[in-house]
Amino acid sequence: MSAPTTKGHKLGSVALEAKGIVKRFKTGKTHIEVLKGVDFDARHGDVTMVMGPSGSGKSTLVAALSGLLKPEEGKVAALEAKDLWKWSSGRIDRFRLDHCGFIFQGFNLFPALTAKQQVMTALKYQGVSGAEAERRALTALEEVGLASKVNQRPSELSGGEKQRVAIARALAKNPDLIFADEPTSALDGENGQVVIRLLRRAATEHGAAVICVTHDPRLEAYADRVIHIEDGRILDDVRRTPDANPAPLTH
Repeated sequence: MSAPTTKGHKLGSVALEAKGIVKRFKTGKTHIEVLKGVDFDARHGDVTMVMGPSGSGKSTLVAALSGLLKPEEGKVAALEAKDLWKWSSGRIDRFRLDHCGFIFQGFNLFPALTAKQQVMTALKYQGVSGAEAERRALTALEEVGLASKVNQRPSELSGGEKQRVAIARALAKNPDLIFADEPTSALDGENGQVVIRLLRRAATEHGAAVICVTHDPRLEAYADRVIHIEDGRILDDVRRTPDANPAPLTH
């Protein structure tokens, strides 16, 4: 059987490559350099963990890679974008909509919408018809184990269930790139394990390049690659084989 692909991309092929990323923030009369010439790449089918202490620059790096925060220097090539930051803001927005899935620590769900509506809304912005959006939403929610919760609103869901809705919303778009920023930090061990296993499957079965920012060393067990960043520089970059039976996440 041939390797899974995402929109024709083979597992192991480069999905994103960044060179010389520099990001500064102004504080008063001074500038703080948060990223100091970072090089980075990510491949289809891989879970890449970007790890480091608070303030290390890991979330800023992901924002620069995903078209959310423009760096002062450097180049980001992603999929068909040879240099993402040379595109117009509207074209970058469309790139994120069509190719990227985002999963955040705070879930980012609409309080008034059901789980099914949360997922359908993202698809409708892409131009997917109502019937097809509903079909894909239900499929994605079933995949993350929420088939019985499709009509419940965030106030009726646990933290782990909310994060699974966010993952379903990302997966339903069949994204080439998934960016997850501390996706397990607000969850207990059991729910955190469910979430990271779903991200692992998004890479292995959907062929997405999954880039996960975390400070939790227990998540290394699920990674194909672990990059440690500190003080705006990459300290080490190690490829590894994901553990077949990782130890449970416990707090």
